[in-house]
Amino acid sequence: MKNFLARNWFILSLPLAIALAWLVPEAGATGGWLRSEVTTKLGVALIFLFQGLTLPSSALKQGASQWRLHLLVQTFTFLLFPLIGMALDALVGRHLPPDLRLGFLFLCVLPSTVSMSVVLTGLAGGNMVGAIFNAALSNIIGVFITPIWVAWLMKSGGQSQPLGGVVKEIVVLLLLPLAIGQIIRMFATSWADKNKKRFGNAASGLILFLVFAAFCNSVKAQFWAQQSAGVLLTALAGVILIFVIAIAFIEVLARILKLDRPDRITATFCAPQKTIASGIPLAKAIFGAHPGLGLILLPILFYHPLQLIVCGVLADRFARQKPTA
Repeated sequence: MKNFLARNWFILSLPLAIALAWLVPEAGATGGWLRSEVTTKLGVALIFLFQGLTLPSSALKQGASQWRLHLLVQTFTFLLFPLIGMALDALVGRHLPPDLRLGFLFLCVLPSTVSMSVVLTGLAGGNMVGAIFNAALSNIIGVFITPIWVAWLMKSGGQSQPLGGVVKEIVVLLLLPLAIGQIIRMFATSWADKNKKRFGNAASGLILFLVFAAFCNSVKAQFWAQQSAGVLLTALAGVILIFVIAIAFIEVLARILKLDRPDRITATFCAPQKTIASGIPLAKAIFGAHPGLGLILLPILFYHPLQLIVCGVLADRFARQKPTA
């Protein structure tokens, strides 16, 4: 039990952070005593500073030659996955609450996870170098591409979001800390690697605070009083549908491209996964104190544990199989 709690404390803490927001919404809402309008921005900057410190830049050089795998993963993450989301949105989007509809689209344009995709690839016997390369590259590209996708989707959906302000927030809160982290890493690589777990735990704690603050604002604005239990079930059903389509689609594409078994495993665990670690800070930077932020974040909050559970089962199955082409 102790080992289970140590491995899964973040996932188990997510519902607790949301429950706490319901109990004391004034504390984490804008203008509250935690000054979330300032502390959340500081938290976002620290998260990306930690990512810069721990991002294995050497893996980018080492894995650069495996271009077919990288092209598949990055194209799927930032083009095909968003197109899947847009196709589903065209079919059923008009029946959803506007913020939940935006949340599904936001989920689809997020980058891949960093640590879990690599860990699961290693467990399943996949191409570890390829996984590290794509996870790192995905999160670097995502800092640029995801806000552009979101701005375009909001504009096409009739919602307004000043692009200039978004770009400024992205540069100050995401790109600058990420760059500073990488510069520090150049001179203190061993120290950064030695403390990687501590940085990861600190970033997870900050993400929990961002979730807490986001739901505090929506609870204080009585946003959830206007929603029914059907909204939660709709969000869960939509997330499951998106995940199943993504997993099946990437498997078909990997076989069409005739990738070998290790590369197919890497594609399976890198391309369909979506990061909550970058997703919540990106949402905070893009949407700010939007009262509907809690509903926008709902799909990624459902998607994250779902991908961990399903991909964990898949990794175990791959690991038990005999290696074949």
